[in-house]
Amino acid sequence: MKLTASVVLFNTPRSEIELLFMSVFNSKCVEIFYIIDNSPNDKWRVLETEYANIANNAGTKIRYIHNQNLGYGASHNLAMQEAIESGAVYHVVLNPDIYFEENVLSSLINFMDKNSDTAYVLPRVEYPNGELQYLCKLLPTPVDLIFRRFLPKDWGKNRDDRYCLKSSGYNKVMNPPCLSGCFMFMRLSILQENNIFFDDGYFMYCEDFDLIRRLHRVAKTLYFPDVTIVHDHARESYKSKKMLWAHIRSAVRYFNKWGWFYDRERRKMNKRVLGEI
Repeated sequence: MKLTASVVLFNTPRSEIELLFMSVFNSKCVEIFYIIDNSPNDKWRVLETEYANIANNAGTKIRYIHNQNLGYGASHNLAMQEAIESGAVYHVVLNPDIYFEENVLSSLINFMDKNSDTAYVLPRVEYPNGELQYLCKLLPTPVDLIFRRFLPKDWGKNRDDRYCLKSSGYNKVMNPPCLSGCFMFMRLSILQENNIFFDDGYFMYCEDFDLIRRLHRVAKTLYFPDVTIVHDHARESYKSKKMLWAHIRSAVRYFNKWGWFYDRERRKMNKRVLGEI
């Protein structure tokens, strides 16, 4: 088995579900698609029936999992563990607010087949209007993840440009230690051999930074701009106080774990990637 995929649903708009699901099925290379329903009831179980024929024609088995809301990373861990047991080579963690052309997943499989030292790959990511999203990053400092949220936007522009590696041009393969978790294409053997999965202690936010940092210690975590996905990113933590505090709590956990102002590994990894670009 080559590729499996998972998505976590909660209060997810129908329009997002339809775009993502058709992207997965049109690719015709996802063998098991895990739908993890974290809603209080099993409201999304109907998707098994609604997409049964389309999934069957695509050669995809739908695996629906309804459980208590364990959090984003912990929920995807369930799918990845099952994927490993099923013998899958690769697994892609999908946000529900993305969609992509039918050749994207097969192109990423080919890329990973040729780069056996790579644990993770992120394609080029755009907003629906075609604007590039700068999702390759240095390992963050507290200023990058917390304090800049409360400062005027113009005050930290140069720092933010450096943090997001904008000087790279985003037109070549890069190996940054921090990448977005909106679309996480991973080699399962590296996760299994090194026992690297999502830290269940993060409920939402920063679990992707934490996971990719640990993967970057043992393998390459690459940005690959030759294929593109669309991320209709709503930036909920900029609109909702509840989501903002969830983001801050996760950031506090991250820095408690890795170090606030003294982080030797952060300095070393960031210096390397800046030198490479």
